[in-house]
Amino acid sequence: MADHPLTIFDVAGRAMSAQLVRLNTTASNLANAGVVASSPDSAYRSLKPVFRTQFDQASGLATVNVERIVTAGEEPTKRYDPSNPLADKDGNVFDAAVDETREFVDMME
Repeated sequence: MADHPLTIFDVAGRAMSAQLVRLNTTASNLANAGVVASSPDSAYRSLKPVFRTQFDQASGLATVNVERIVTAGEEPTKRYDPSNPLADKDGNVFDAAVDETREFVDMME
Protein backbone atom coordinates (compact mmCIF):
# COMPACT_ATOMS: atom_id res chain seq x y z
CA MET A 1 0.00 0.00 0.00
CA ALA A 2 1.10 3.62 -0.43
CA ASP A 3 2.56 5.84 2.29
CA HIS A 4 -0.47 8.13 2.13
CA PRO A 5 -4.18 7.39 2.40
CA LEU A 6 -5.91 6.49 -0.85
CA THR A 7 -7.72 9.24 -2.69
CA ILE A 8 -10.72 8.71 -4.93
CA PHE A 9 -8.34 9.22 -7.86
CA ASP A 10 -6.14 6.34 -6.63
CA VAL A 11 -9.20 4.10 -6.38
CA ALA A 12 -10.43 5.04 -9.85
CA GLY A 13 -6.96 4.60 -11.37
CA ARG A 14 -6.53 1.13 -9.90
CA ALA A 15 -10.01 0.12 -11.02
CA MET A 16 -9.27 1.28 -14.56
CA SER A 17 -5.95 -0.61 -14.53
CA ALA A 18 -7.74 -3.79 -13.42
CA GLN A 19 -10.33 -3.29 -16.17
CA LEU A 20 -7.53 -2.87 -18.71
CA VAL A 21 -6.01 -6.21 -17.66
CA ARG A 22 -9.43 -7.87 -17.95
CA LEU A 23 -9.99 -6.48 -21.46
CA ASN A 24 -6.46 -7.40 -22.56
CA THR A 25 -6.94 -11.02 -21.49
CA THR A 26 -10.28 -11.09 -23.32
CA ALA A 27 -8.64 -9.68 -26.46
CA SER A 28 -5.88 -12.28 -26.22
CA ASN A 29 -8.44 -15.04 -25.85
CA LEU A 30 -10.42 -13.86 -28.89
CA ALA A 31 -7.25 -13.48 -30.95
CA ASN A 32 -6.33 -17.10 -30.23
CA ALA A 33 -9.83 -18.58 -30.65
CA GLY A 34 -9.16 -20.28 -33.98
CA VAL A 35 -5.63 -21.50 -33.27
CA VAL A 36 -4.82 -25.21 -33.52
CA ALA A 37 -1.94 -27.10 -31.96
CA SER A 38 -0.33 -30.50 -32.29
CA SER A 39 -0.86 -31.52 -28.64
CA PRO A 40 -3.27 -30.68 -25.81
CA ASP A 41 -0.38 -29.27 -23.77
CA SER A 42 0.57 -26.74 -26.43
CA ALA A 43 -3.03 -25.73 -27.26
CA TYR A 44 -4.13 -22.27 -26.17
CA ARG A 45 -6.32 -22.00 -23.07
CA SER A 46 -8.39 -18.99 -22.01
CA LEU A 47 -6.75 -16.53 -19.63
CA LYS A 48 -8.67 -14.93 -16.78
CA PRO A 49 -7.52 -12.34 -14.24
CA VAL A 50 -8.05 -12.96 -10.54
CA PHE A 51 -8.93 -9.81 -8.63
CA ARG A 52 -8.38 -9.02 -4.97
CA THR A 53 -10.08 -6.28 -3.00
CA GLN A 54 -7.77 -4.14 -0.91
CA PHE A 55 -9.05 -1.97 1.94
CA ASP A 56 -7.19 1.14 3.04
CA GLN A 57 -7.90 1.82 6.72
CA ALA A 58 -6.43 5.32 6.62
CA SER A 59 -8.96 6.57 4.09
CA GLY A 60 -11.75 4.01 4.57
CA LEU A 61 -11.72 3.33 0.83
CA ALA A 62 -11.44 -0.02 -0.93
CA THR A 63 -9.85 -0.69 -4.28
CA VAL A 64 -9.10 -3.65 -6.51
CA ASN A 65 -5.83 -5.21 -7.60
CA VAL A 66 -5.06 -7.93 -10.09
CA GLU A 67 -3.62 -10.76 -8.02
CA ARG A 68 -2.66 -13.05 -10.90
CA ILE A 69 -3.75 -14.33 -14.30
CA VAL A 70 -4.79 -17.98 -14.59
CA THR A 71 -5.86 -20.36 -17.33
CA ALA A 72 -9.52 -21.26 -17.12
CA GLY A 73 -12.28 -22.95 -19.03
CA GLU A 74 -12.52 -26.19 -20.89
CA GLU A 75 -9.83 -28.47 -22.19
CA PRO A 76 -8.75 -28.14 -25.84
CA THR A 77 -10.93 -30.02 -28.31
CA LYS A 78 -9.38 -32.90 -30.24
CA ARG A 79 -10.32 -32.94 -33.93
CA TYR A 80 -9.34 -35.41 -36.65
CA ASP A 81 -7.66 -33.52 -39.48
CA PRO A 82 -4.86 -35.60 -41.02
CA SER A 83 -4.22 -33.05 -43.80
CA ASN A 84 -3.26 -30.35 -41.27
CA PRO A 85 0.54 -29.90 -41.03
CA LEU A 86 0.20 -29.70 -37.22
CA ALA A 87 -1.59 -33.06 -36.97
CA ASP A 88 -0.07 -35.60 -34.59
CA LYS A 89 0.85 -39.16 -35.64
CA ASP A 90 -2.84 -40.18 -35.35
CA GLY A 91 -4.00 -37.26 -37.54
CA ASN A 92 -5.46 -35.19 -34.68
CA VAL A 93 -5.14 -31.48 -33.98
CA PHE A 94 -6.26 -29.65 -30.85
CA ASP A 95 -8.42 -26.55 -31.09
CA ALA A 96 -7.91 -23.67 -28.67
CA ALA A 97 -10.08 -23.87 -25.57
CA VAL A 98 -11.82 -20.52 -26.03
CA ASP A 99 -15.56 -19.96 -25.76
CA GLU A 100 -16.00 -16.96 -28.04
CA THR A 101 -19.54 -16.22 -26.86
CA ARG A 102 -18.43 -16.10 -23.22
CA GLU A 103 -15.52 -13.84 -24.17
CA PHE A 104 -17.85 -11.39 -25.95
CA VAL A 105 -20.15 -11.32 -22.93
CA ASP A 106 -17.19 -10.70 -20.62
CA MET A 107 -16.04 -7.91 -22.89
CA MET A 108 -19.45 -6.19 -22.84
CA GLU A 109 -19.72 -6.33 -19.05
